[in-house]
Amino acid sequence: MSGFVFERLAALAPVMRRLTPARGRQRLHIMPTTAGFETQISSRYSWDGLQRGAKPFTVLQHTIAGAGWLRFGRERHRLRPGDTFAVTVPGDHRYWVEDAGSWTFFWISMSGQEALRVHRNVQAGAGPVLRLPQATIEHLANCCLRLVEMVEPTPGAASALAYEALMALHDGASGEADHEAHDRLGRALTLMRGGAQSRADVATLAKAAGYTRAHFSRAFRARMGEAPAAFQRRERLLRAAKALADDPRMTVKQASSAAGFNDQSQFAKAFRKLIGKSPSAYRGGREAKQRPSRT
Repeated sequence: MSGFVFERLAALAPVMRRLTPARGRQRLHIMPTTAGFETQISSRYSWDGLQRGAKPFTVLQHTIAGAGWLRFGRERHRLRPGDTFAVTVPGDHRYWVEDAGSWTFFWISMSGQEALRVHRNVQAGAGPVLRLPQATIEHLANCCLRLVEMVEPTPGAASALAYEALMALHDGASGEADHEAHDRLGRALTLMRGGAQSRADVATLAKAAGYTRAHFSRAFRARMGEAPAAFQRRERLLRAAKALADDPRMTVKQASSAAGFNDQSQFAKAFRKLIGKSPSAYRGGREAKQRPSRT
């Protein structure tokens, strides 16, 4: 962090600025709610994402010194200097400082659908804990300082500054992280589309991608539009349909087994739902098309 911004925030600490417009004033697409800088040393500092009300908002928090903890779903992260976390509320997470610990950080919270969308995309692509470029951290710290120091901000001015911070997060979490996530998911897709390994469970796929199971499932759904198990099931059914079409000697039972179904009736039901025909009707239709016409 640049010396000036850090020194200015440290001189103001502890500081928290509430920026939610007064009731009745216009709320824009993105609005900052709070921003600040502080050091926490009490274990009473503990925020549960499921117990902060139903009104959605985001939290972006960067660790400057000391350490804190974040539980995100089933994952648990120790937050050290240089770590930034991004979460949305309501959400299955909790962050806190341990007994006899010390945690120094700055944060920015926002409301609005665009803020929620960007934070969720960041979580899906890189996880809730980020190692942002130094230039991004300085930019975010500068936005935090300007939010804290705003004097009677108009809704438009506050919204513009929140959007600037949001886009800094977006750009900082993109780039190399996107390429890395693409490569990691590619390794899992190779397993899902190849041979006997196409029946690998989600834990195996997550390990191949280098992610925890929960992070893999979020990242996969964000990029592919469906859960890993649903995608894998559809790929197996499409391979079965291709086998029935390409090999007239292939029986429905063989196609069912090749698709990883132990129960032929379940296979037939899933096949009909995806293809629109039963396996036998589909094979019969393909045979009729391939049979030479009589003249």
